[in-house]
Amino acid sequence: MTSMTSTTTSRIAASPYAKLFAIPGTKSFCISGAIARLPISMMSLGIVLALNYLYDNWTVAGSMSAAYILAVASVTPFYARLFDRFGQRRIGTVALTVQVIAMLGFAFAAWNRVPIPLLFALAIVMGFTQFSFGALVRTRWAYALRDSNNMGLLNTAYALEAAIDEIVFIVGPILSAFLATSVHPVSQLFVPTLACGIGGAVFFSLKHTQPPVMELVDVTDNRATSASVSTSDSTLAPASSSSVDSAQPDTLTIRQLRTSAPKPKSALLYPGVLSIMIVFIVFNMSFNAFDVSITASMKAAGVEQWLGLQLAMFAVGSCIGAMIFGSRQMRGSHWQHMMLFLVLLTIGFVLFRLAMDHFLLLGALEVLSGLCVSPLFATGNLIVKDAVPERSLTEGLSWLTTAGAVGTSLGSTLAGAVIDAAGTHASMMIPWISVACSVPLAVFGWLLARKRD
Repeated sequence: MTSMTSTTTSRIAASPYAKLFAIPGTKSFCISGAIARLPISMMSLGIVLALNYLYDNWTVAGSMSAAYILAVASVTPFYARLFDRFGQRRIGTVALTVQVIAMLGFAFAAWNRVPIPLLFALAIVMGFTQFSFGALVRTRWAYALRDSNNMGLLNTAYALEAAIDEIVFIVGPILSAFLATSVHPVSQLFVPTLACGIGGAVFFSLKHTQPPVMELVDVTDNRATSASVSTSDSTLAPASSSSVDSAQPDTLTIRQLRTSAPKPKSALLYPGVLSIMIVFIVFNMSFNAFDVSITASMKAAGVEQWLGLQLAMFAVGSCIGAMIFGSRQMRGSHWQHMMLFLVLLTIGFVLFRLAMDHFLLLGALEVLSGLCVSPLFATGNLIVKDAVPERSLTEGLSWLTTAGAVGTSLGSTLAGAVIDAAGTHASMMIPWISVACSVPLAVFGWLLARKRD
């Protein structure tokens, strides 16, 4: 009995996920960050459901959802750069307050059925207030693991965050569909606002796990006009007595340190970031195109009350895939893994198109195909982590969020237009075509990475 207990204890201790949460403070920022991310799975779908109910037009619903997502995408790197430069708590408390106010304003406007142009403007304003909690959490993981001297667990941490994203995408659609059909078509816009406000407030209150603000400082002696000074030394070179008053202290002010520090360049300028961004834009068109297409298909079949559960099947498979991916180390480069997952996802979306009228079979296929979704996102984050310096990590990860948002907005807009013009069977072609187009782009990125190596 004792041996069995010790064996179980050793297995738990050996689990990479147990090692992650053994680090002080990780549970708090992981859970609060997960709650604060609920809008990513509810707002865009909530806009589609609410607008279709109010105006019975898929093109308007898809276009407004796309406008919101594009607004989010355009400002996400800007916020990330501010977080990297000034700190998460300092920027986050102000940004979160503005975000909650904007979300409440849009929700109440939709509730009162304001004119479409005004609602479009409010959706865009709401999008401009959004920032990526996922990037903030992943940056905290990188900092926490650096302090624990166990950076090998970063693969597990990013896979865990991908799994949390999928759990959010399981709960979000189910909750949105339930609220839209059982409570009020606009009620699902208020729940993510509440979750974002509470989760975000807790997240930014956690000071001990907040990464410090890191800047390159080029220390030079402003009094040494003729002597050469090495910028790699941690101390100043002494100045000659003939040019410097010996009574004057050999110090640099904070202002001098700040003005002499080189400005960090954009994360986009580091090799590999732009390549992975293009891949993310193209293959992310598939997800919202699928969501909008299956939403219209199930509504036409009269079974829209099961929409949340249907969409959740994809996320269930992705969550399982994330846990498997995080507990193992795959051989080969991250770009090779990316290509493999994209090929498998293309096959899955082809099967979706063939089984779209059989919802039970489609659900089973969603679980199987979803196994490669979270590993795909985790691999992209790892590629960025290897490409950018630590002081620009939040910005680099946020560029991936932006790329994904651009792709999903394009997918929802295109799917809405195709549904109105040709029906759901035609729009269901968009997912597999977009993922298939991203495969050669990933091959190109891999070749560039090999050339750099």
